Amino acid sequence: MTAWLDPLRSALARAEQPATFFFRDDDAGWGDSRLGLLLDVFRAAAAPIDLAAIPHAVSPALCRLLEKRHCTAPALVRVHQHGFAHANNEPTGRKCEFGPARSFEAQRSDVLRGRRLLQQRLAIAVDPIFTPPWNRCTQATVDAVHTAGLSVLSRESRAEPLDCDGIAELTVSVDWVRFQPRELGEALAVAVEVGEPVGVMLHHAVMDAGDREGVAQLLALLQATGAVRLVAMHELARAEVAA
Repeated sequence: MTAWLDPLRSALARAEQPATFFFRDDDAGWGDSRLGLLLDVFRAAAAPIDLAAIPHAVSPALCRLLEKRHCTAPALVRVHQHGFAHANNEPTGRKCEFGPARSFEAQRSDVLRGRRLLQQRLAIAVDPIFTPPWNRCTQATVDAVHTAGLSVLSRESRAEPLDCDGIAELTVSVDWVRFQPRELGEALAVAVEVGEPVGVMLHHAVMDAGDREGVAQLLALLQATGAVRLVAMHELARAEVAA
């Protein structure tokens, strides 16, 4: 049953322009077996997925998996940097790896260390995109990402605005694990109505078979709708820079 997708169907039917979707799955390095199952869903749908990989957590086995999947379909499986170790560095308040307790120098060091780790461990290209753990960071993070040579920052659309002059920002607007199915359909519909690219955030390590079936249903609807583009994040970033 796909009644939960009815609000999205209606929103797509009303849309004056084709809707653009991208999927960002966080925390590659944790729950490898579940990541493989999610990748199977996207492979079956021939749909692109962007993996935010934790540099310090990427194992040799995961590297082999990602290299195989990427080499089989380079346009459909993309990898970028997800912090450094996904560790909380804040003494109080909300969890944050790249937060106000850390200087620009400390943040830049971790961005660079993480970038080098991924490049050393993976025999595939790593996209110049940075997703901060918990989608939280500071202006110092933006500056660190920029000076480290990365060109894209990806956070949640609800995050505090930052001055991203010099780099592109691609936000995710729908967090899959935050909603019940009916609420999820409505959240996707609202995101389409905004008129911006719809970024869907996944967390494979906490997703079960029901979640993966729901993703498959969503992808099937989007693939069957002529007014939808499914794209990888680096394609959107290039378009933003060109504009």
